[in-house]
Amino acid sequence: MPGSVLFLVLRRLRAPLILMVVVYAIGIAGLVLIPGADAGGRPWRMTVFQALYFMSYTASTIGFGEIPQDFNDNQRLWVTAIIYASVIGWAFLVTSLLALVQDKAFVAAFTAARFRRAVRAIREPFYLICGFGETGLLLGRALDRMDRNFIVVEIDPLRVQQLQLLKLGQDAPALAADARLPEHLVAAGLTRPQCCGVLALTNDDQANLAVAMSVRLLNPAVPVIARAMSREVAANMTSFGTDRIINPFTTFGGYLALAIDSPGSHRLLSWLTGLPGTTLGPETAPPRGHWIVCGYGRFGREVVEAFRREGMNVTVIDPGGCDVPGLASVRGLGTEAAPLREACVETAVGLVAGTDDDIDNLSIAVTARELNPGLFTILRQNLQANRALFDAYRADITMVSPEIVAHECLAVLKTPRLAAFLDVVRAKDDAWADRVVERLHAALGPETPEIWSVAVTAADAPAIHQAMSAKHREIALGELARSPAQRDETLACVPLAIAREGGLRMLPEDGEILRAGDEILFAGTREARDAQWPLLRNVNVRDYVLDGIDRPGGWVWQWWAGRRQRQ
Repeated sequence: MPGSVLFLVLRRLRAPLILMVVVYAIGIAGLVLIPGADAGGRPWRMTVFQALYFMSYTASTIGFGEIPQDFNDNQRLWVTAIIYASVIGWAFLVTSLLALVQDKAFVAAFTAARFRRAVRAIREPFYLICGFGETGLLLGRALDRMDRNFIVVEIDPLRVQQLQLLKLGQDAPALAADARLPEHLVAAGLTRPQCCGVLALTNDDQANLAVAMSVRLLNPAVPVIARAMSREVAANMTSFGTDRIINPFTTFGGYLALAIDSPGSHRLLSWLTGLPGTTLGPETAPPRGHWIVCGYGRFGREVVEAFRREGMNVTVIDPGGCDVPGLASVRGLGTEAAPLREACVETAVGLVAGTDDDIDNLSIAVTARELNPGLFTILRQNLQANRALFDAYRADITMVSPEIVAHECLAVLKTPRLAAFLDVVRAKDDAWADRVVERLHAALGPETPEIWSVAVTAADAPAIHQAMSAKHREIALGELARSPAQRDETLACVPLAIAREGGLRMLPEDGEILRAGDEILFAGTREARDAQWPLLRNVNVRDYVLDGIDRPGGWVWQWWAGRRQRQ
């Protein structure tokens, strides 16, 4: 037990412990000093050890008898007094102990000590999640599905308790503390070599800023992904080198523009960055024409900018109005028919309900569809608890801020090469994206695939690298997709790209000859990823898959097989 907890225990139990020591000391002294008589009537006295032994089982109310000799009345009278005194002492100690375990300071110190032990016990790479709200919960589940360790620092104790109730494959350590304080980040393993990334996902921009700054000062080598709802805070984060800054509203604006220009690319991007367990959705293309945006806050501004970049005609409905030159506006909320009619909802092609209140957004959408049943609707969902209501409404697009942030984080956490691949996807046309979706769907099915990368290096793929460098063996890309169990079977994985000499070769063919230093980005099932692992690292598995040579596994069996061949 750490010194702080031990010191707190000793301080809280000081009085009862002193009382028990005094009772035992006086009791032992009396038993040693009061004379008795043995069986022959000769006088005798207890030794200190005999008195300590007698007190140990008598004062604790266990009872064992009078030893080593029967007591006289004086000794029995003394023992009676000591029994009553010890019972009072034990009662005082037990009561103080019960009060201690309910003491908030002790519980906090004990919990922090247990958390530090759990962090020190992690020997594998882990991510540090600061803030375990809706976004942190989604990412925690995703990381667990990806077999990645994570540690949580969350200021709300109820959310920490929620983490402990989740059905995860790992026991993720969690600390109920303010992530803005550097000492809590250090306690959570920020300075440990196993820390491979920090995710600042609290609902407070200033807290995320403080986390990003602490990481940059305490462990600059660790990458930081931070959420920032304010452009000013995002600019501040950028100034000291935060690796990835995610504004869900700005990101959604980019998604919306991509869905208008290239719905196939938007569909592919959303599928590859989806949360584990989700499936490929239908292609959704927002129509061009007149749009109505209800709510001109931070979200509404990003949506309006995205529409205007695409040359769309937009009318804003907002209680405070809108003073943007060239932008039509109507004062109101949009939950009633009058402001919607004033914004020409009957002739509009689409509506965005983007206020901060979920019920208002649903009310706006229901009212608008009554006036124009063919309206394309985009709804902003603020709370995950209202998912059932939004699912029942069935909007064409639902903007869920935590999911957008989680998708962006996963695009970086799965493998850094995925982000570069997605940048290329955004620049491709619809036909190319549709071909990629068809190829992946045919090979992997509709569920969001696992994404991983393989570097042809001595560290990441030693068996393959050795065959290429020492044996001068040419290895085709398709050979990395063979099954180690049956070499004639193919693993459920598709190579998305090869990073080579600073460039990115998209959708390479199976016959592509690999070079040392190549990094291949794969999409596939988790089973395929796990099955590929021994092919990359085990020379016997490699020789079987590549050349059909089935060697025994250990050196003893190899020696025995060689001896049998010589015979």
